[in-house]
Amino acid sequence: MPQYLTKERYEELKRTLEDLKNEGREEIAVRLRHAKSFGDLSENSEYQEARDSQAALERRIRELEELVRTSRIIEGAESKDRVGVGSKVILQKEGKEIQYTIVGSNEASPLEGLISNESPIGKALLGKHTGETAEVTTPKGRVKYEIIRIE
Repeated sequence: MPQYLTKERYEELKRTLEDLKNEGREEIAVRLRHAKSFGDLSENSEYQEARDSQAALERRIRELEELVRTSRIIEGAESKDRVGVGSKVILQKEGKEIQYTIVGSNEASPLEGLISNESPIGKALLGKHTGETAEVTTPKGRVKYEIIRIE
């Protein structure tokens, strides 16, 4: 399944990846050289910490490379007729109006109104049209969301 990202988030991840590959690796190399200068590596805690940091850095680089490689950039809603990734959806829940933007899981931030296409609400909304109702089961019971507008 592709990871959906806004163009801004995609560019931010690419910058972070380049920073880790360049400055991050250089910083680890300096730490390793410094730790090696203390001699016996078998009992050198600074060397082991630097090696652990190097492993964590390389793991993060691989994760970001995979994310950047498999990402699908969303520029906004593909359609104003139905809810999709990138849609801004105005909903009514129990008489209150709520606004969400459907984003990929890497950008989800419910407190900012950004919900994942993989979340229960996101899944329930995907493919729906204005005027339709989406039902979501929550720990407190079933909640109904009426779609007022799709932008």
